[in-house]
Amino acid sequence: MSTATHRIRIEAAPAGQEVRVEVDGVVLARTFGALVLHENGLPDRWYIPAVDVDASLLRPSALHTTCPFKGEASYWSVEVGGRVLTDVIWTYPTPIPACEAITGMMSFYPDRTQLFVDGKPV
Repeated sequence: MSTATHRIRIEAAPAGQEVRVEVDGVVLARTFGALVLHENGLPDRWYIPAVDVDASLLRPSALHTTCPFKGEASYWSVEVGGRVLTDVIWTYPTPIPACEAITGMMSFYPDRTQLFVDGKPV
């Protein structure tokens, strides 16, 4: 997938590696099916299939934002060890057609979670 508008370029590619997301040692997600989204001007973002995220830790959020290049994002909070981390995960339930590869996938704020690719911190 690739889109170019106003010099913005977005590409999603299979990560081809194990991607794991944790908070305080608790695994939120683990997958070999992640996509890495490259968007110029922004750090790479890792999108994980929702089926590979521990749904028991998710708490719905009322937050929604709009990206002109991906569409409307919905957010999720997580509860780990009795504390709730607000709006840590975002997803695009119905992204614009140029970004449909990330439909049903979740991404995690890297400054609020620990992301590992093939066991190495990112």
